[in-house]
Amino acid sequence: MTATLVIVLILVLMAEFVNGWNDAPNAIATVVSTRVLRPVYALIMAAVLNIVGAMVTGTAVAATIGAGIIRPDSIGLSVIAAAVLSVATWGAAATMLGIPISISHGLVSGMAGATLVVAGSGALLWSGWQKIIIGLGFSTLLGFSMAFILMTSIYWILRRVNPSTIHSIFGKLQIISAAFMAFSHGSNDGQKFMGVFALALVLGGVLPEFYVPIWVIILCGAVIGLGTAAGGWRIIKTMGFRLTKLEPVHGFAAETAAATAIQLASFMGVPLSTTHTISTAIMGVGATRRFSAVKWGVAGGIVSAWVFTFPICGALGALFALFFNWIF
Repeated sequence: MTATLVIVLILVLMAEFVNGWNDAPNAIATVVSTRVLRPVYALIMAAVLNIVGAMVTGTAVAATIGAGIIRPDSIGLSVIAAAVLSVATWGAAATMLGIPISISHGLVSGMAGATLVVAGSGALLWSGWQKIIIGLGFSTLLGFSMAFILMTSIYWILRRVNPSTIHSIFGKLQIISAAFMAFSHGSNDGQKFMGVFALALVLGGVLPEFYVPIWVIILCGAVIGLGTAAGGWRIIKTMGFRLTKLEPVHGFAAETAAATAIQLASFMGVPLSTTHTISTAIMGVGATRRFSAVKWGVAGGIVSAWVFTFPICGALGALFALFFNWIF
């Protein structure tokens, strides 16, 4: 490995750490806010299951990110370095401010911005970007609607059950749904940086063609677990406490709906935003009580951060690409 390649791989792992730091707390925000699990136990569970999810669910999403949205033969290591540094910069800033963003969309925006200034629009693969657009629909419409339908169904099925009994039952079930959500986060988000890592190895001449070696899966899974263990407490506060009031039954419905949508996307090789998915799922369960139960001002701030992620990371990717192109 050359010194340049080593630097790029370190930047990829740094971005993977930020991914675990900002994105993964979304998986446990509801289980913490409902006080089903203590924060430290929830973080440990999320860290472990993020690693497991990243390691055992295949590499379809990694292949989409690493070889499906940009022509590998049109770019160099400067593009990879610029893309991951852009999302790491914006992701770290957002985490410290308690703003949940889409690391996924930050990554693809950074890659697009960097690619455009280095290789032009011809280097972008439309078939891969179609999957990105599909993922946007999965994470917003599907997250909200599935959570709304599941929560409404639970209300109807258990309409004659004592509320204290419901609280007791779903206090236990929510541990399972939170674990499912953490596993799903690793299965989709964990794969994205595996794909970028493997692409860097191809561009650096270490791999003859694109594939994800087992040691890359283990390494990236461990780093996302470390990022999760770092604890994005401000993200947890925003998602679990400020968006709407949650009881264990609501947390169960939101996590189950979001995790199911994420697993479906992972199976199809569609990279989606786990932040969007769990956020809209929480909004969906809140809306089943009454529309005003969701703090739409907070929701609007979260959505604004999603929108700004695209131009911010795209611009940072372009600027960093010019810099790295000159350095490398």
